[in-house]
Amino acid sequence: MASVWVPVLYMLIVFGGLAVFSYIYRRNARKKSLPKYFPSHAERNAYVTLLQKTDPPASDALLKSALVRRAMADVLRVLRLREDKPALQALLQKGSIGDDLWNSLLAAEKEMEAEIMEVVAEANSFVEGWGQVIFPTANEMIANEKMRSLFETVEETKQALATKYEFIRGTRPLPLAVAPSTPQAPQTPAKASNGTGNTSSDGESASSPRTPGSKSSAKAKKRK
Repeated sequence: MASVWVPVLYMLIVFGGLAVFSYIYRRNARKKSLPKYFPSHAERNAYVTLLQKTDPPASDALLKSALVRRAMADVLRVLRLREDKPALQALLQKGSIGDDLWNSLLAAEKEMEAEIMEVVAEANSFVEGWGQVIFPTANEMIANEKMRSLFETVEETKQALATKYEFIRGTRPLPLAVAPSTPQAPQTPAKASNGTGNTSSDGESASSPRTPGSKSSAKAKKRK
């Protein structure tokens, strides 16, 4: 009987020790502070500061404006979480990142859920039903700000491109101007001469035409 209980007792000790170690490790891991996924929420801190101001108290218009700015910052953070979560999940499956960054993202998601509920409650405290439209309004304001910044940079971009291409065009060599060709008079072929002008070897002018009669008279003179 003793030989039967020894391996059972051994397994209980081993698995019990592993369970205790796992419990202690997880408890310490939960106590250890995770790195913040986002920096400090400046818009939320500004709204809370204005809300706690009592001498003199902040006006409702200023508080509403600060709350809208807070909602705009929340929208940007939610969009970033939606973009980063699939990429971080893929990297975590490959083992490229540790669990700390993934747990930090999950903690940021829970924090943003609580933040959105708080902003909705604050908006409804000013105007009933404003909490349902404050985040769509904040999203539209973000889009308008992006469009305005784009229009403001259009003129600067145009000037930069004009300067750039004007410089490139100025450094190119200008094509040579081709002068129109003037028609020249046709040249007549030069006539051979024996150094005595235009007269040929038989004493006659080269320009005067020869007739058959002159040839026969010259032969008759030679015979005489």
